[in-house]
Order: sequence, then structure tokens, then C-alpha cells
Amino acid sequence: MKRLSIMFAAIALLAAGCSKDTPTGPSTDENHPQFKATLTTANEVPAIPNPIEAGAQGTATIDFNLARDAGGAITSGTVNFRVDLTNFPSDSVISAAHIHTGAAGVSGAVLVTADVTSGQVTLTNGAGTFSRLNLAISAANAQAIINNPAGFYFNVHTSRNGQGVIRGQLVRQ
Repeated sequence: MKRLSIMFAAIALLAAGCSKDTPTGPSTDENHPQFKATLTTANEVPAIPNPIEAGAQGTATIDFNLARDAGGAITSGTVNFRVDLTNFPSDSVISAAHIHTGAAGVSGAVLVTADVTSGQVTLTNGAGTFSRLNLAISAANAQAIINNPAGFYFNVHTSRNGQGVIRGQLVRQ
């Protein structure tokens, strides 16, 4: 019984030493934060002028890949976007997608583009997915989003709703 207790104590110490929370530098999560945005037409500001796309919705998953200096400050980074779209009319044309500055209910300037142009995204029966990988993001913009994700939103634009058709605030995962 004593040997069994010693073995369990050794396993517990080993597990504690392998924890992600050890202070040996920035954790993987700090270098690879992920954000999600639930995209709906109801979140768009101003309201969409062309209601034919009123049922559209989606989800944006945004992953940062960051480099940091010895002090932990972000020195450079890239961003990956994966956007899933549903409930669009079958003839909708996606024309752009971006991260913008702006809290919920506030319209703001484009901060990071998802590098989408008109006609690049195919919607089959009103649904589709697009990904954009390894797009540059400045250290300052990455840090601002990490510090206050709710102060930023992702939206998708269409040819019918050029100011944006679906939008959602960023939420860190």
C-alpha cells in the first residue's frame, strides 16, 4: 500500500510539472488565440437595405499565429479565417469580408481584410464555406483584438448588401 501511495504521488508531481501553466514562457494559447463570431443580419449596422437576404447567417472562426519577443510582446503575426455561410438566396454573391473596429451596435472601419473579392466564394443552394490562410496582421492590431475582442466585429458583404449583410462580435475561445 505504501508503494502504491508513493507511485501515485510521483505521478501527480509529474502531471503537475507538465501542466500548460508552467511559467516557462508564453503558452501556446497566447501565440495562437482563436476568436469566433456568430453572424446574423440582425447584428448589421445600419440595418440591411435589401431584405431578400434577411435569413442569411454564418459563423466565422479566426485564428491568430503570433510571434513574440523575449518579453512576451507581439512582434508579428498572421491570421486564418474560416467562414461558414447558410440561408442565403442561391444567387447571392459574396463581395467582401473583414474584421472591423466597433462595439455591438456601432459601425466601424475595416481593420483586417479576409481577402475576399466578388465571385470568389461559391454558394451552393445558399450555403458555402471559405478559408483564407496566413494573411498578415500587425502586432498592434492583434494586441488590440486580444485586449478587447468585443470591440471588434466580423462581417460579410454581398452585392445586394454592400455595407454588410451578416455581422457578429468577436468572442475569444
